[in-house]
Amino acid sequence: MSNKQWMIYGANGYTGELIAREASRQGLTPILAGRNAAAVAALGEELGLAHRAFGLDDPIALAGELAEVDVLLHCAGPFSATSAPMVEACITSGTHYLDITGEIAVFEHAFSQHWLAREAGVALCPGVGFDVIPTDCVAAHLADVLPDATRLTLGFDSRSGMSPGTAKSSVEGLAGGGKVRKGGGITTVPLAFGVRRIDFGDGEKLAMTIPWGDVATAWYTTGIPDIEVYIPASPGLVKKVKRLNWVRPVLGLSPVQAFLKGQVGKRVTGPDAATRERQPTFVWGEAVNARGDTRVARVKTANGYTVTIDGAIAVSRHLMDNEVEGGAYTPSKLVDKDLVTRLPGSSELTIDNA
Repeated sequence: MSNKQWMIYGANGYTGELIAREASRQGLTPILAGRNAAAVAALGEELGLAHRAFGLDDPIALAGELAEVDVLLHCAGPFSATSAPMVEACITSGTHYLDITGEIAVFEHAFSQHWLAREAGVALCPGVGFDVIPTDCVAAHLADVLPDATRLTLGFDSRSGMSPGTAKSSVEGLAGGGKVRKGGGITTVPLAFGVRRIDFGDGEKLAMTIPWGDVATAWYTTGIPDIEVYIPASPGLVKKVKRLNWVRPVLGLSPVQAFLKGQVGKRVTGPDAATRERQPTFVWGEAVNARGDTRVARVKTANGYTVTIDGAIAVSRHLMDNEVEGGAYTPSKLVDKDLVTRLPGSSELTIDNA
């Protein structure tokens, strides 16, 4: 690996710490950083890694903290609040930006900064974890085998629990409603807008649409105009989610958001190592063209958090070891469409005619 400087910001969070520990195990030496000075210092001293503490409130000071950093892996959510200032600072400081978000608005903001990043020679690639490496690679493969596809449906079957950060992002997402892409544009639809049966790779199951990051990213990867993302859901869960449409405006109120996020903080800890080890994920995609020709892709991966650990490190290594043009990327465009199959625990990706 090159001698470029790599920083993990938010290294003291659930996922950031997992990434930091695995990076250290692999002999890598990222700088650990975050807002909680005591927690970052404790982790840095335990792992024998350099560490810093700083916030995101002062753009000039933030860019200064990144001045000698070549690659930043941003792990401090909620990314709806933290990503934009970090992206701005990275463009100013000439630092490549990666994060592990799954939030549609964060992806859209990053791509809105494409030309500024290109001029600065800075790569922006949000979503270098389970959100959205596996589904993005599936989308890229499907676009290659059916280049005239007009409709792309993606999905995954994961039994993993959530980290606190992911759960808080999900609370924010409820208020925003469902999201799909129609005619190339992102459209707000009711929660559980689409319901269908899907075999993700582990047997056919009822599934519903969710506002997943690929609603944004898959369009930049494939150019396919209509995109939806599904996860398995029991009939009872589908009914509960549909009922939330009646109270969705209330879910967006600040006191309600604060209460729900407070409950997350008390109740959610994230899956432990044993849970992650025994819970793989099945990823699926379907592309259809105007004639009705259909291609279906599937790949089995490790647990979503394990994919995030390995994927984030793999893409960070890619930027450390290769020169890339500035601009906004999806993971399959920055690295390649086979990235998912090279991650530990992944199967081969298969494509069939439906």
